[in-house]
Amino acid sequence: MRLQKYKHKKPRIEIVPMIDTIFFLLVYFLIASLTMTQMSSRKVSLPESMTAAEHPADRVIVTVSRDGHCYIDRDAVDELKVTKELDARLKVNKNLTVVINCDKDQPVASFNRIFDLVKQSKAASVMVATTPRDPWNNTP
Repeated sequence: MRLQKYKHKKPRIEIVPMIDTIFFLLVYFLIASLTMTQMSSRKVSLPESMTAAEHPADRVIVTVSRDGHCYIDRDAVDELKVTKELDARLKVNKNLTVVINCDKDQPVASFNRIFDLVKQSKAASVMVATTPRDPWNNTP
């Protein structure tokens, strides 16, 4: 009985599974980035809420920063001109949602004043921006 010689196979690197994996990761991160909310407002510390979930499409954001300055989207606005600026934007789009983005360290009187100014502009809907509360954290 005669045995055949063992032929050594050259090692190969398969590139097709690597390309499939790269495309899978690319699609995953593209879809994940679409669900992220792009806020065109100033960064503030928001209060927490258990129902923080809705993201309106047509919106204008009124921000009250920690130091008490008012902004509409990213533009600094005097507090007395908030209603006038919102009226101008609501003339362009009647279905605009106004989101109040008030720092949680601001006194309630400051929030009430801005909320009253926003309501004077007769916006169709007004929302208050909050961050989702951790359901496992029992602190108020």
